[in-house]
Amino acid sequence: MTFQPQGLEPGRSARDLFGERIRYYREMQGLSLRRLADVLNYSKSQLARYERAESLPYDDLPAKLDACFGTGGLFASLYELALQEPFPGKYRLATELAKQAKVIRQYMCSTVPGLLQTRELAAPSLRCGRPHAPDAEIEAMVKARIDRQELLNAPKPPRCWFVLDEAVLRRRIGSPEVMRRQMLSLIERGTAPHVTIQVLPYDAGEHAEMGGSLTLYTLPDEPLVAYLEGSRSGSIIENPDHVAELEESYDLIRAMALSPRDSEALIREAMEDWTACEPPRI
Repeated sequence: MTFQPQGLEPGRSARDLFGERIRYYREMQGLSLRRLADVLNYSKSQLARYERAESLPYDDLPAKLDACFGTGGLFASLYELALQEPFPGKYRLATELAKQAKVIRQYMCSTVPGLLQTRELAAPSLRCGRPHAPDAEIEAMVKARIDRQELLNAPKPPRCWFVLDEAVLRRRIGSPEVMRRQMLSLIERGTAPHVTIQVLPYDAGEHAEMGGSLTLYTLPDEPLVAYLEGSRSGSIIENPDHVAELEESYDLIRAMALSPRDSEALIREAMEDWTACEPPRI
């Protein structure tokens, strides 16, 4: 089977353009990925990830690339632009939609929504999906995620409705103390007049969005937009018929969920359970 390099969309982001230009100049000079890694005295596996736009380097690779290809600072410039885009391309449009939305309705099946995560929970959440990423890259993504939460504190914040599967409360991410603090943060966030948090309990049974997460964005003077997200993928849905089906799914999930008051009680119960998981101090 002939290996087919992963397609890139250089017009989508500076990160994609950075990777596409590595591939372009490498192939122009007839270099294999292994050979370029040898020339740069660099890891082939890491270089492959940068070329596929899966992550960014956090060292002197851009300068090495400019020196190798004689590109006069091109890679250094692209790198500076890419650093301002902490989110991979497939998630970036969703973050832009969130900034514009008047109403955000979200169902999460397995983890706390990014808009509600504490910094302590965000770090292991991002790290587990990127085990080989440099610490600096993870730190940049954590900062971007926490900074994005400022839209909840804006003078005119979006109306937010979050439905969390009970698994969100029960699956440990980080330490029990991280989970306890996250539960407390959910309770505090839920007191805001523009934020409603409900929990879909285990005994609610099956539903249409099991195994995935769904977000609906209501934009000013625009049709409703949906966003479906898996563990390693994200898709914007704009087809009106498909969006209508997803909106119905969301409404059914919300109808199956506990009331906000009962949801808070279940979150408090989970918080106490995580406190009980703490080892005794000696």
